[in-house]
Amino acid sequence: MTRPDDVLGYWLDEVGPSGWYDADAARDTEITDRFGDALEEAKEGAFSLWLTYASGTLAYLILTDQFSRNIHRGEAEAFTTDRISRAAAKAAIGHGWDFKIDEPARQFFYLPLMHSENLCDQDRAVRLILTRMPDQGASNLLHAKAHREVIRRFGRFPFRNEALSRETTEVEKRWLDEGGYGATVRALKEPA
Repeated sequence: MTRPDDVLGYWLDEVGPSGWYDADAARDTEITDRFGDALEEAKEGAFSLWLTYASGTLAYLILTDQFSRNIHRGEAEAFTTDRISRAAAKAAIGHGWDFKIDEPARQFFYLPLMHSENLCDQDRAVRLILTRMPDQGASNLLHAKAHREVIRRFGRFPFRNEALSRETTEVEKRWLDEGGYGATVRALKEPA
């Protein structure tokens, strides 16, 4: 059975910040091999005891919000644990457990909100990163603002449309063709 220390040791120590956001097929395979069964168990309600303390919740969030995206990259299933991850993050933030985790790992309490297609969650993610990650939040803040801008503009993430079998509107298609998310980040980085 997977333990929180298995998840944390792998993600925080073995992979580390330099690899957290790489789209790497070999890493996706490794995560699938090591944690695919645990993700399926989490979908069925396992690991509730992890949600009773800060580091356990951190492991749960990494499993359900990050590893789901590695294991099911480009598929609708990548987003099936977003709801439970978001609920766990909100509860943990309410308890102040995010403060018990040092930066940069603290960001994993806020990413489920940043991954939400709800503008209130997006606003909260921006506020939390701005106020609770003063040492290492600049890049995270830029991406939180970019995610929020996409939700403000479209009410959803157009880059998920294909995986979720959603029809892409003409406005979304034009945005995607003009650089999509990357262009949004650049525009926020270098305002006109």
